[in-house]
Amino acid sequence: MKPIGKVLCATGVVAGLIAFFWKDDFNPESLSGARVLVTGASAGIGEQIAYHYARFGAEIVLTARREAVLQKVMEKCLTLGAKKMFYIPADMSSPSEPEKVVQFAVQKLGGLDYLVLNHIGTNRFQEWTGDVEYTRWLMQVNFLSYVALATAALPTLEKNRGALVVVSSLAGKMPTPFITSYSATKFALGGFFGSLRHELIMQKRDVSITLCILGLIDTDSAMEYTRGKVHVSASPAPEAALAIIRGGAARADEVFYPGWLQQLCCLWTLFPSSGNQVLRTFYNYSSP
Repeated sequence: MKPIGKVLCATGVVAGLIAFFWKDDFNPESLSGARVLVTGASAGIGEQIAYHYARFGAEIVLTARREAVLQKVMEKCLTLGAKKMFYIPADMSSPSEPEKVVQFAVQKLGGLDYLVLNHIGTNRFQEWTGDVEYTRWLMQVNFLSYVALATAALPTLEKNRGALVVVSSLAGKMPTPFITSYSATKFALGGFFGSLRHELIMQKRDVSITLCILGLIDTDSAMEYTRGKVHVSASPAPEAALAIIRGGAARADEVFYPGWLQQLCCLWTLFPSSGNQVLRTFYNYSSP
């Protein structure tokens, strides 16, 4: 059988197994009064996550860099049904900000049940140019600040049998062209939080970790840097946000959105050469 034939055959098998074993434990009522900190909440997926939590009646702290936009998101959340709302502007490229943000959230809400890590630094959709300084900066924003936020929040999350929800990407599961530095940060998230999940379980510490693997989402920033460069339809941000919330509430280890990404990742593991060939067909690229 040709490689592509193997891929197609395995796709059907994987899809059938996923459908057979899938169980959705999401209970919307469990989020009423839940205390939530959402990072990167001023736009895109983070903004939509905030709106969904508000509709479920959660108590929410929002953080992002732009205070004026955070104010507007907070006001809308209150109209949607949030029981309590606060925000704190913060720049996650500064190593001192994560602990300050967590302390603020714990002080305002009395503790945390969910920490949703969603913020990202500005991405460059281009070939690798050797900019090590940019990679170092992006690692601080996209990875090290996540580690610092999670570390600061672990005591209150453990006390409340809470959940860490980490928003990642297909680029953290499969090496992806034109986003080398971004992909590196997302692989780092998978390695760190996957290892941390093992340790928490072994130590019998009741904090779940949900890693959310997202494809191309129709946020303004993603649409801007991929326009005309990829052959993949973008998925809606509100649906992606809801999938993230459902997975965190159900204490799932991983969430894939859209769902076919899980099949693609499984197939890439089984047939990496064929999977990479398929992946490259998603891009509109001509060599010079």
